[in-house]
Amino acid sequence: MYNTLLSVYVLLIAIFVCVYCHSDENLYQAKDNLPVHGPNQVRYLLYDVNPGEGFNLRRDVYMRVANLVKFLNEDEPWVLVLPPWVRLYHWRSTSLRPQNKIPWREFFDINSLALHVPVMEFEDYLKKVDTPVIDEVYYLQRYKEGWSKWEEKMDIRECVDPARYHQDENGNWRGRFFDYEEVYAKKFECMSAQAYLLTFKPFLMKNTTGQSVFLDRAETMIHGQYSEWSPEWWTARRSMVFAKHLRDDADWYRETYLDSNDKKDKTKLEVWTKMKRAHGEAKGGPYVAIHLRRNDYLHAHPKEVPSYENAVKQTIKYLKKYKIKKVYVSTDASWDDYFKFKKMFGSDYEIFKFEKQNLTVYKDGHLSIIDQWICAHARVFIGSYVSTFSFRIQEEREILGFDQETTFNRFCGDDEPKDCEQPTKWDIKY
Repeated sequence: MYNTLLSVYVLLIAIFVCVYCHSDENLYQAKDNLPVHGPNQVRYLLYDVNPGEGFNLRRDVYMRVANLVKFLNEDEPWVLVLPPWVRLYHWRSTSLRPQNKIPWREFFDINSLALHVPVMEFEDYLKKVDTPVIDEVYYLQRYKEGWSKWEEKMDIRECVDPARYHQDENGNWRGRFFDYEEVYAKKFECMSAQAYLLTFKPFLMKNTTGQSVFLDRAETMIHGQYSEWSPEWWTARRSMVFAKHLRDDADWYRETYLDSNDKKDKTKLEVWTKMKRAHGEAKGGPYVAIHLRRNDYLHAHPKEVPSYENAVKQTIKYLKKYKIKKVYVSTDASWDDYFKFKKMFGSDYEIFKFEKQNLTVYKDGHLSIIDQWICAHARVFIGSYVSTFSFRIQEEREILGFDQETTFNRFCGDDEPKDCEQPTKWDIKY
């Protein structure tokens, strides 16, 4: 009886915990209030990631923490507090809107996330607890002595590197906390860890007592058996539906410039809990989408990054194979380089790139999602070597039901064989 009641209880939290959410064309709906509980009944898990990590790696870390919360809710009620987005390394545009303290609802459908685990925005957490306080912070770090073999372990240790936290005159711990200067923690410890996400469950349940617990450097947590080969990983990934206003903008662009819409392309979105597509069900719009990394990739992966001339040749091979005349380009290259690249295709093909038509609306994160959504709906996609940006597009196409031969492709570098090794194909799991 207890387990049955707990299951119902957790389900109710998942349905109603989302605060100030926006309905999504009746796909995802949630109440605007939290269930009423005693002060110690619901616990909150907060987390952050190394400041140097990019937008798409952070999405992967979200899936690790979300699945941890899912497993915690098997035994006691936890809510995942979503970390506000602060300015990232790759967010360098001159957007007129501040690229700081950005809530998740600007990028993702919060109601969709809540169908997987109970979630709430950080700003709503602060309203809920009244005082801007976090009970316990654990800074995940490496082992000072290093390691010669893999083994799971977690230990409270002295901080190896200068941590981002210090005690004030009142004994409270101050830190970055997403640039909310008023927020502080009651307790802080460094924890050396090399462990799978599920290993953190007994620690949180048995070794912590605070109502709110913060795991910093959560990228230290490893997927383990719940990687992209598992249904649990794919469940978390499928719940990460982009915000409707960004999908609407991308869909408008597809329709206007690329002769692409969901009806013709067989890519209509459904509630992800009911959506199950077989490979080849999606047709895609009549264009080839490419993700061509430049900038830091020219130094990080010089052998795998093609010249513009080579990238054009490789793209044209796909255009001819699939008898397509349009190319959509997602790239971090400068606009000058893009226009030079565009001219290399000549007059036989039409080349497109989403433009920032209104700097008061779009931030770098918005543009990243719009690019990914347009690329995800192409007839064919060509990505960049080991790029998390390309990985997220490939996952989106796997969810939509594209043939894997049109999805798991990448550019070969100039010094690589023309038939260089292509991305690993991983099947979606339901």
